[in-house]
Amino acid sequence: MAKKKVLFVSSEMTPYLQVTNVGELARRLPQAIQEKNNEIRVLMPRFGCINERRNKLHEVVRLSGINITIDDNDNPLTIKVASLQEAKMQVYFLDNEDYFHRKFVFANDKNVFYNDNDERTIFFCKGALETVKKLGWQPDIIHCQGWMTSLIPLYIKTIYKDEPVFRNAKVVYSVFENQFEENLGKDFARKAGLNEIDTKQVATLAKSDSNSLYITGITHADAIVKASSEIDAEVIKFIKKQKGKLMHEHVEGSYGDDYNNLYDELLQSQV
Repeated sequence: MAKKKVLFVSSEMTPYLQVTNVGELARRLPQAIQEKNNEIRVLMPRFGCINERRNKLHEVVRLSGINITIDDNDNPLTIKVASLQEAKMQVYFLDNEDYFHRKFVFANDKNVFYNDNDERTIFFCKGALETVKKLGWQPDIIHCQGWMTSLIPLYIKTIYKDEPVFRNAKVVYSVFENQFEENLGKDFARKAGLNEIDTKQVATLAKSDSNSLYITGITHADAIVKASSEIDAEVIKFIKKQKGKLMHEHVEGSYGDDYNNLYDELLQSQV
């Protein structure tokens, strides 16, 4: 098929940050797809433990200046970029002083889960889509990896469905093992709805735990990737109930051909 535009969104990516096995997959897959003569963009949060000087991050002024509203509070979004020279890839980092300027990622030095991880997740997911809008770049495929990206399929199919840059995009969602035991709080579903989404469409977020996030991503995605052999049984059961969606099982070390074929098949389908 013709050259594809593929957007990769992940909460982590080596060498900048690796908390789980998401980081390695998020690093290898975009390069493999780019080497298949496709055009890619990569987005991730700029967590405070990512060293800006060592990784040569710099602000992209023309993309910064967006405000992401959560619970009527405006949160400024700053976009930074770094280059992976050996892969000839650029990575865009979404930054906000209040949400991301911390030494740790999702829990503090006493391993206590941050009580605003709900808003950090919403900020990142909406911010990613606003960034692509500002880029004016129309992806054919949006590949979301891991729980922190789980709202993006929902947003693409609801509040962003009529946006020209997303109108024809197909969404792929990669599911991993349960990566946290806590939850994002009783207000997460309401906040995630951004006062624009019907409560029925965010009902899957009611428990606000890891499984709820995965199930929400699966519900609204066009294709599902089982990216771990240790996915929770509840999530596996839900995946099996999906009808008419493409399914792919990640094979360790297999990137370019497998995923390129998945994207091609998805673009040719009537999903």
